[in-house]
Amino acid sequence: MVPIDMRTPDVEVTFHFNGTRRTGVRGGYRPAHRVLEDYLTTGVHHYFDVVEVAPDGEARGTITFITPESYPNSMWEGKVIDIQEGAKVVGIAIVEKVLNPVLEK
Repeated sequence: MVPIDMRTPDVEVTFHFNGTRRTGVRGGYRPAHRVLEDYLTTGVHHYFDVVEVAPDGEARGTITFITPESYPNSMWEGKVIDIQEGAKVVGIAIVEKVLNPVLEK
């Protein structure tokens, strides 16, 4: 199995953080993502053209999910994914492009 950090990203997104974090985030951040109404999974964020995204900032980038085969056909352009730390929603990711055909709806 290929380590998650070496896999091709699953989705290209626009990230919107809501200011509930005390610090910014950098590439490699691994929060939970609500990919289905009843399913959370971890994913690795990579941000385009920025080193750090402010707690209330926006950025474009990608997410590489840990187990995309567990929720096939669940992504489409415009889908909104909650970004969570435990039960706390710290932002959203809006899907701009599905890169993994397993996830494409």
